[in-house]
Amino acid sequence: MKRVSVIIPHYNGEQILRECLKSLRKTRYPNLEIIVVDNHSSDNSVAMLRSEFPEMLILTMSENYGFAGACNYGIETASGDYLLILNNDTIHKSDFIHKLAAYLDEHPHVASVMPKILSYHQKEYFDYSGASGGMMDQYGYPFARGRIMEDIEKDLGQHNKPMNVFWCSGTAFLIRRSVLKEIGLFDMLFFAHMEEIDLHWRLYLRGYKAAVLPSAVVWHHSGWTLPPDAYLKKYLNHRNNLIMILANYSGANLLRFGIPRLLLELLSSFYAIFRRDVRRFAAVYAALFWIIRHPMLVLSKRRKSQALRKRSDAEIMPFLYPRSIALDYYLKKKKNWKKIAPYFKGN
Repeated sequence: MKRVSVIIPHYNGEQILRECLKSLRKTRYPNLEIIVVDNHSSDNSVAMLRSEFPEMLILTMSENYGFAGACNYGIETASGDYLLILNNDTIHKSDFIHKLAAYLDEHPHVASVMPKILSYHQKEYFDYSGASGGMMDQYGYPFARGRIMEDIEKDLGQHNKPMNVFWCSGTAFLIRRSVLKEIGLFDMLFFAHMEEIDLHWRLYLRGYKAAVLPSAVVWHHSGWTLPPDAYLKKYLNHRNNLIMILANYSGANLLRFGIPRLLLELLSSFYAIFRRDVRRFAAVYAALFWIIRHPMLVLSKRRKSQALRKRSDAEIMPFLYPRSIALDYYLKKKKNWKKIAPYFKGN
């Protein structure tokens, strides 16, 4: 049985972390290492960990390096063959690790697999952050099977079939250590948000696949660390999404999809004005200005990503939604998976 290292990045919130770790103690996977990486919390988290969970490995950071930095530190320390990236605000079915590890054992071309993610507060509904499999349209907009834009489906068993996905949610996913040695770790440039999508895009460039296994289940407090309406969250989502598009598409497709994406960003800013969403409006333009001010950082990342390429964009496109999910959602009212599933050719 492969050794699994669980890596939990943490910043403040003793009670939420305590509930997560108590849930993990009930897991039935025997060959397990649990690592908590504290991102310089200002509360009593570290003391609580040392007192109540002495069997777990506790790593402390000298400052807050974000989700990417904390996960990378944990990955570099971990001893497992498989690495489980797990949010601190989750609880779990006791067999979820066993099921994810068995799936990787049985599917050698799958590098990463995620569980079904349900809402902690409305347990019969999917969670915003990944639901039953992360997807992306050709313009770089992420969504999920069971959650399109703000529409979240009730879990009625309609998405219980395992399938290939474009990205696994940073809330919870199991990945092979050997693959991370090939494609690299989370990009520290991102700090937080979209870093798992960028990592999975690189995974696809390298020739691997990702999947969702809905029989493995976790529940998630979505938005615990950064509330959905926080300016920083909106800014990082817009900026990091643009960075990964600029880095990971081929030159031809960068022109083909990048220019329309820029127009969609401007449209998003106008819609933000209409909704009186000042934070969204400011975030869109702050993200664009960051890209303009840091061309060499973006170019350096692009060179690294393209050097990984073993699979052409034409081979990756079947795993993407071949339209604009935003326009289809708002103009054509395609608000659930059933209406868009026929467009996917990667399964």
